[in-house]
Amino acid sequence: MPPAPRLHLQGCVLPAGEQQDLWVVDGVVRTEPVRDAETVVTGGWLMPGLVDAHCHVGLEMSGAVPDEVAEQHALSERAAGALLLRDAGSPADTRWIDDRDDLPRLIRAGRHIARPKRYLRNYADEVEPDDLVATVERQAARGDGWVKIVGDWIDRSLGDLAPLWPVDVATAAIRRAHELGVRVTAHVFGEQAAAELVAAGIDGIEHGTGLTDPVIAEMAEHQVALVPTMVQLENFESIAASAEAKFPTYAAHLRALYASRVDVLGRAYDAGVPIYAGTDAGGYLPHGLVGSEMAALAGFTSPAYALGAGSWRAREWLGRRAELTEGAPADLVVFDADPRTDLAVLAHPRVVILRGRLVG
Repeated sequence: MPPAPRLHLQGCVLPAGEQQDLWVVDGVVRTEPVRDAETVVTGGWLMPGLVDAHCHVGLEMSGAVPDEVAEQHALSERAAGALLLRDAGSPADTRWIDDRDDLPRLIRAGRHIARPKRYLRNYADEVEPDDLVATVERQAARGDGWVKIVGDWIDRSLGDLAPLWPVDVATAAIRRAHELGVRVTAHVFGEQAAAELVAAGIDGIEHGTGLTDPVIAEMAEHQVALVPTMVQLENFESIAASAEAKFPTYAAHLRALYASRVDVLGRAYDAGVPIYAGTDAGGYLPHGLVGSEMAALAGFTSPAYALGAGSWRAREWLGRRAELTEGAPADLVVFDADPRTDLAVLAHPRVVILRGRLVG
């Protein structure tokens, strides 16, 4: 690719909220003037690139998809301003994305780990409990510092949500991941699996609709991350309706979890559990919904907290530079209005800059 042009931007830089001039040279942010820079923004609101902390690039309902479809997933995220993605489980090999300077940066969690016939078909590395530790080792090598396990799913013999893993097995698997320097997160809808996995030392909970007050307190104490995927939770009613005839207890459970979700997640926020924005795009949802997810988080947190959950705080949590300071990677988005007072603007970035290049 030809050298990127030098860029100049002027506006209100978040999270500090101060009027600044920034320059972009060789893919990084500069705070001192540089020659021959093209002014591309005046009077906007500048943020570090957005973060979709739970998505699935290269995955759709039937399983892994071809590279050209995965590329469209990544481009949809980029168009929405999501320039850092945590892929929370995918059977697709997306390492080729790392070689594309025009696509978002991707942090992978390997492939979902589940038990046979206890999760969505063609998604997971399916193993019995005796093989969980070895499978965590395998998926740790496939990921970028994360492993994703399926904590609960419908148990057809019970007709309701139930944990997939015995407590001692889950504890051993999490311990082994930590020995390898890898964090573990889990898909969890219900109450029992959330309590068991948090007690076992897990690092993150995805969805988390079944969190109880004692579990919330433990998560807050140990700063266990929560990614609620609010836009995905809107599918609970359709899931319940489709399952109701055969599994009425499960359907009623899902509806109850949906009805209490805002109260439960609001209590987690009040307790100090760290919450981040993730859409669960891929599989059953389109990519590019991070602005909607951040707006939904603001419904039980605050606009300022929701912005950080989908930008600077999420970046720091994932080990990336959090703010647009001297020498930071030039991954940023610009909005026409102040997102602190109008979260709707998140759906329409004016400018997207990735690795120092205008891409949107």
